[in-house]
Amino acid sequence: MLAADSIRSHVAKAPDSNALFSILIPTWNNLPYLEFCIQSILKNSRYVHEILIHVNEGLDGTLDWVKANEFTYTHSVENVGVCHALNSLAELSHTNYILYLNDDMYVGKDWDYYLYEEVKKRGDNLFYFSGTMVEYEDTGNKAVLSPFDFGRTVGDFNQKAFDEFVQQNTHANWFGSCWPPSLVHKQLWDDIGGYDIQYTPGFYSDPDFAMSLWHYGVRDFRGIGKSLVYHFKCKSTGRVVRNDGRKTFAQKWGVTSSFLYKYVLKMGHKATSQSLKYPTGISFWIAKTKAKLIVWGLK
Repeated sequence: MLAADSIRSHVAKAPDSNALFSILIPTWNNLPYLEFCIQSILKNSRYVHEILIHVNEGLDGTLDWVKANEFTYTHSVENVGVCHALNSLAELSHTNYILYLNDDMYVGKDWDYYLYEEVKKRGDNLFYFSGTMVEYEDTGNKAVLSPFDFGRTVGDFNQKAFDEFVQQNTHANWFGSCWPPSLVHKQLWDDIGGYDIQYTPGFYSDPDFAMSLWHYGVRDFRGIGKSLVYHFKCKSTGRVVRNDGRKTFAQKWGVTSSFLYKYVLKMGHKATSQSLKYPTGISFWIAKTKAKLIVWGLK
């Protein structure tokens, strides 16, 4: 059976006409974090949003909890990965904006306000914005605020300290929006077909989505410095068989994902008024050569 055929949709109630974003949350037997994530949305959002949840398996009580709280959701008895999950949820969305959020994230106060302020400034739909992740350890990612340890689990999360951190935050906008919490107009999502299911269960699907937007004509890829989310990094990736997304990306686009991040999107660099451009010099040709080696299994 194909993954898409195994997904069942359940619309709990009529959509709220006042909702601004359709927040898509895939989850896989991670109920304590899902509950905490949604609590933060309800507590710290300035606007009303539509929350849509994809439940992979749900054997830990997630499915019962989602039903009891009357969320609209999709469900698969097996883990179908983020691509199928997001696409199934997007089909149920009713707003003009799709926002992808991980279930192990806690959104800071007014996170949505700062994102939407940038949307209004744009005046068109050609954007891809992200909130800014705060993490407890430094992984070398320049687009992440770290190390700021407010807790490793929901049980030891220092909410008061994080709230104060959010209030004092003056972080600038940065180039390279490419992962959740990520915001795109629904029309763009529909036009490029959402997330490419050939990346199932999902590794490298984020840079692929960004590259699809680039080829569509989007040039505004910004992380919004004032829109903060705490990331617990409670990842379930260790439980899945990884797809060879690196090879798929190289085969599909003819360059490496690192080329997209570093040279096209300039990920983590302070955002300026200067437009992003696609390099055609030595970095491009090196990336093309590396992509061929990856496809041939030589790198």
